Amino acid sequence: MEAAWLEDFLALVDCMNFSRAAERRNITQPAFSRRIRALEAWVGAPLIDRDTHRLALTPAGQAFLPAAEQALHALRRGRSAASAAAEEGAGELTFLATHALSLTFFPQWLRAYEEAVGERPVRLMADNMVACERQMLDGRAHFLLCHHNPAADLRLGGAAFRTLRLGGDVLVPVCGRADDGRALFPLPGSEAAPLPYLAYSAESGMGRIVAAVRAQDAPHAFLRPVFTSHLSTALVAQARVGRGIAFAPLSLVESDLAPDGRLARAGDPSTDIPMDILLVRPRARMTPAAERFWDAALARSGGVSA
Repeated sequence: MEAAWLEDFLALVDCMNFSRAAERRNITQPAFSRRIRALEAWVGAPLIDRDTHRLALTPAGQAFLPAAEQALHALRRGRSAASAAAEEGAGELTFLATHALSLTFFPQWLRAYEEAVGERPVRLMADNMVACERQMLDGRAHFLLCHHNPAADLRLGGAAFRTLRLGGDVLVPVCGRADDGRALFPLPGSEAAPLPYLAYSAESGMGRIVAAVRAQDAPHAFLRPVFTSHLSTALVAQARVGRGIAFAPLSLVESDLAPDGRLARAGDPSTDIPMDILLVRPRARMTPAAERFWDAALARSGGVSA
């Protein structure tokens, strides 16, 4: 059964004339008559008494009329509700961000775009890098904020996504501070006495960066993993209590590295790992609200994207 058949039936009830009803429905009379016959076949009974001088509803037609009116009303109400929900959803901006950026970068960065955001709702979902990549590939967000280093693989590049550099950060090897202020575990350690290492798990984007850079050209260090997490905040917490060395974003640990802080640099600046902060979006056209936000981000950053 098709909804158009119900609309045909109600038009015929209103006009009680096949020609005028067909004209109202903007179809030919033979086609209109066939659709009324199809509806009657679906109902299983004649709905229109065609034997009288003037068309009339049969008892079956009178019984079916309220159901047809209610069904069409429900469909139209549902269509309106769906359209309203789509318009509301089109105005929402959805961001994915890795955990560290959701805490340290996103709040102040978004505030700079208040005019571009306006009063529309913003949704932020924070997760590890692998999960964020998967959700972007599934089309569940407009934008992703992530760290990147050219040595590491960015799985959202190429023909399907665009990237925009928003700023930079640096991964710093840190550890607990001794009473005299020196690092508890100064790099590089030795083969005989490897240093305890607070490592990122495989799901972490920063872990991907650390592994790629250390494999390429970072100074050799002797490390033995003692704790693993995809959360930089968890690794930093372990470093604060003297459990080992963690590579942490400077934006997260800068206050801890102050003279009265709880962390110390485990190595000299040559052991730091620079990172870009990227905004990633699909190359395909997004909602008008998302496109306006992207244009504002391009303008603020100088209009250069990959």
